[in-house]
Formats: sequence, structure tokens, C-alpha cells
Amino acid sequence: MTETLQRPLRVLAAMSGGVDSAVAAARAAEAGHDVTGVHLALSANPQSFRTGARGCCTIEDSRDARRAADVIGIPFYVWDLAERFREDVVEDFVAEYEAGRTPNPCLRCNEKIKFAALLDKALALGFDAVCTGHYATVVTGADGDRELHRASDMAKDQSYVLGVLDERQLAHAMFPLGDTLTTKDEIRAEAERRGLAVAKKPDSHDICFIADGDTQGFLANRLGGTAEGDILDESGTKLGTHEGAFGFTIGQRKGLRIGHPAPDGKPRYVLDISPVDNTVTVGPVEALDVTALTAIKPRWCGTPPSGPGAYTAQLRAHGGETEVTAELTDATLHVTFTEPVRGVAPGQAVVLYDGTRVVGSATIATTVRRERAAAS
Repeated sequence: MTETLQRPLRVLAAMSGGVDSAVAAARAAEAGHDVTGVHLALSANPQSFRTGARGCCTIEDSRDARRAADVIGIPFYVWDLAERFREDVVEDFVAEYEAGRTPNPCLRCNEKIKFAALLDKALALGFDAVCTGHYATVVTGADGDRELHRASDMAKDQSYVLGVLDERQLAHAMFPLGDTLTTKDEIRAEAERRGLAVAKKPDSHDICFIADGDTQGFLANRLGGTAEGDILDESGTKLGTHEGAFGFTIGQRKGLRIGHPAPDGKPRYVLDISPVDNTVTVGPVEALDVTALTAIKPRWCGTPPSGPGAYTAQLRAHGGETEVTAELTDATLHVTFTEPVRGVAPGQAVVLYDGTRVVGSATIATTVRRERAAAS
């Protein structure tokens, strides 16, 4: 069953300036906990205003978080974690793209910032738990251990980006929104009833530290400008050129600018990215079919699995589940898909589930493509 706390806790509520974290903090306070709000300053040079619904951590966001804390009636602070965020999230993001991999910065932020740097500091200051506006649930198992489970509402579930949390971190995590079957409109209506001005504030999306949404431009600037390379087909024939392999992701269809159609007239997709020779290989969609993968740096939400087992896996933050068998061997996770899946890229996270329980997360290192019949 979902854990019911037996005593009021000292809770540090991470308040981004958005509606979810504000309502989560309000619910924690309403439940009788001693709540303090904190806004994480993650940018060394925060902008005054957001760009529409993009980005976060602006001066406007910190002010919105402070106003929400005032309405809730809780103390509020701003903590500067910009340098830690730059090192652990932004630089990791750039390095992964430079190596031809596709990282998930939100997952890395949860691992390194919100439930490592923030939680460690909170515990050192005497807090019992960190509260966030994520949609997930912490459940106490029959043996008393903490487990991470999907949110009650699958449409809002965010357990994928929390799959990096270990049992110790889960013991100090609080997700007040996770076990309520409410739509986002109802969360906004609740915020309005509570007098929170963020009730109608648009959600942030995409990558928070790239406020204009131009990921390729951001990477080009960080990696020293554009470097022209070749776009090849599966046989190695040159089809065109590009301005930097870092601007592509596995499975990408749009923006290839090849200029002439494939012989069969069907669309082509990015199959491989080679940063060593700065080439991008494209081909038909069926060439993206992956039957197995290996993943490294596993993080377990509890006891690591032993022996091969049947699970479901999620490969993207907003993706569906697929049936797999998985086995951990010498710190490497070997995953085999029951049915081929497409668009799997090194650098992404594979998160294993046992029903609604999150087993753990690992970073995809290699993939095995399905063999295709030779063209006649």
C-alpha cells in the first residue's frame, strides 16, 4: 500500500516556479508537515523572462516560486546550484552528443541535482524528506522497503525520469501528486482555489537550459561551430552533407536535406551517427528495428535483479512499454525485446518495470539490429 507517514516531517519542497511543484508543496503543508520551500538557481546568468513555455530557472520563475510560498505560508529560500548543474547536467549533455549519443538531461538532473546535491544538503540541515511535483508514487513493500511505482494516472506518469533513484533516496522522497487521479486542468483548478498565481502558467518543456529550443545551435556553439560531414546510405554512398553530426539523433526523419528521394521513394531515417569521421548514415525505417541492447551504469530502485527475468521496459520519457527479458552480468544489463522496437539510441535510458514498480534504470551502450533480407 502507499506509505502513510505517522508523524509530521521536516520537508524541503523544491519549487520550480511552476504549478505542479507549488501544489505539491501546498499539499505537503496541508498534510501537517513542516515545509520549507526552496528554488534552485541552476543558471549562472538567468534571464528575466521565459521564452513562452520554454525553459525554467529564470528570475521570473524564482519570483513565482516565492509568491507561491508566501501564499502557502511557508519559509522560502533560493539555493545556488548553478555550478553543480553546469558540471553534472549541461557538460554531460554536450559530451554525450559529441560522442554520438542521445542523453536525457531531465533524468540526469533528477539523479545528480534534485536527489543528490539537493537531498544531501537537505539531510545535512536536518530535513527528513525532499518534496517535488513529479507524478510518481513511493510505496512501502511487505518487507518495509521503499519502492518507486508509476503514478496513478499513466497519462502524467514521470517515473521514467526518476528510475535513477536508489532505495536510500526513495526513503527521503515525497511526491504528493503521484497518487491522485486528476487531470492537469484539475491541478490548475486546485492551484486557483488555493490562490496560487501560477495556476495558469504554461508548463515548461523541451530542455530547460536551451530556452529557445534550438538544440543544434546550442551544440554548435559549445562544440566550436559547424563541421561539414557526409550523409551516407547503408552501402556507404554519399547522399549529401551536413553541418555537424551532433545535430542528429537516431530515428530522425526530418531535416536531413538529402535533396533526392530514395530509389523506393520511401522516407529515410538516421540509422547511425559517427563522431569519429563526422558521418551520418541513413536508411529505411525497417533498418531501425532493434531486437536487443546492452546498458551500463545501472541504478536500482531497491535490490538489483538476480538472474534473467521478464519485465516491461520504457525507452523514452513519453514512450510506451514493451515486453523484454533482462539479465545483469558484470554490471552490464542485457535486454532482449519480445518484439523489435525502433528509434533506440545509445545514451538513452532503458527503465525496467515489474508491473507498476520501477526496478531500475541503465544507460544504453549498444544495440542489436534485426537482420534484414538482402534487396533483390
